[in-house]
Amino acid sequence: MDILLNYMDQVLFTPYIYPDTWREDEPLRQLINLFLITNIGGALLYLSCATASYFFLFDHQLKKHPLFIKNQVKLEIQYTLWSVPWISIPTVALFFLEVRGYSKLYDQIEQSPLGWMKELANFVFFVLFTDMLIYWIHRFLHHRTIYKHFHKPHHTWKVPTPFASHAFHPVDGFLQSAPYHTYVFLFPLHKVTYLGLYVIVNMWSTSIHDGLFLVPKALKPVINGASNHTVHHLYFDFNYGQYFTLWDRIGGSYLDPSVKLPEENKVWKNKIN
Repeated sequence: MDILLNYMDQVLFTPYIYPDTWREDEPLRQLINLFLITNIGGALLYLSCATASYFFLFDHQLKKHPLFIKNQVKLEIQYTLWSVPWISIPTVALFFLEVRGYSKLYDQIEQSPLGWMKELANFVFFVLFTDMLIYWIHRFLHHRTIYKHFHKPHHTWKVPTPFASHAFHPVDGFLQSAPYHTYVFLFPLHKVTYLGLYVIVNMWSTSIHDGLFLVPKALKPVINGASNHTVHHLYFDFNYGQYFTLWDRIGGSYLDPSVKLPEENKVWKNKIN
């Protein structure tokens, strides 16, 4: 995150906002700037990805579904923009630790003994690691004693649009994003790779709410796409995965989107509505 922080200092904060006496490396100034960058940048990334997905990819026939809420798109956006500043508070704390040098992020590709090949391996490991943790965090959030307090707001949208991709209760939103942020405190990763993954993760979160399944046929049993996630929104206790179906298959929570859900599996759905 220091790449963005330094860039914004050069083009905006130092020449136009702050007095010369307030150094760029002052902790309070860094915290303020990180809060602004995270909130404004996060909102712009969310709105741009969700808007593009909504107009060019989202299956608008889904809006005819009887569970689609009146003014749903407006409500999804409002809830997200209310939630993001709260989610950003602990997120900025982690970004601040990164900027102060407490993470394992590095600048130069030469610092990796295998060069770009290791960065490719880091990308794969990052996806696998976060997919595993998010599965179990997501499943935990569906526990009866937890669900109604934190995760239920996201399931207000039983037939979601891309604008529901970030419409989480603040605690829910931070917990499900925590694996991405904690990864860099556990494993080495190039700073540019980290920023790229941040954008890709947000784009993926948007895509699994667009109602389409634009995945090659051979990969459909492996990838947790929009069809799988739509099943999750409709029936709650299936398809918790983020990228792959692996952990759902291991945990016994996988449901093929092409399979009609038996009536007896809807019991819990009726209880928590």
